[in-house]
Amino acid sequence: MPAGTLYRGREGMWSWVAHRVTGVLIFFFLFVHVLDTALVRVSPEAYDDVVATYKTPIVALLEYGLVAAILFHALNGLRVIAVDFWSKGPRYQKQMLWTVVGIWVVLMAGAIYPVLGHAARELFGS
Repeated sequence: MPAGTLYRGREGMWSWVAHRVTGVLIFFFLFVHVLDTALVRVSPEAYDDVVATYKTPIVALLEYGLVAAILFHALNGLRVIAVDFWSKGPRYQKQMLWTVVGIWVVLMAGAIYPVLGHAARELFGS
């Protein structure tokens, strides 16, 4: 590690980076969502065209990514609250991060069919 750098490369740094990245991704989704919803007042036909593109398998993968970002951001946010407000939080922050990752993996596995089922049926048939 070069002298004078802040980067440590441990779990805490990676969770910090992932929390910021997921927060920015969620913000941009909300921004696009507000814009496309506002489109209905400007041109209902254009809105219908935009909504039709949302039913494609590629967008289904993006939706799965959105679910992943929201779940990680929420679970990691609870971990950050525990680290900040629980007196023993800093001592157990690494274990809590791996717990968050484990819960996230289980929930993401459970979200595969509900989120990607339509795309799979469209690509491979019923």
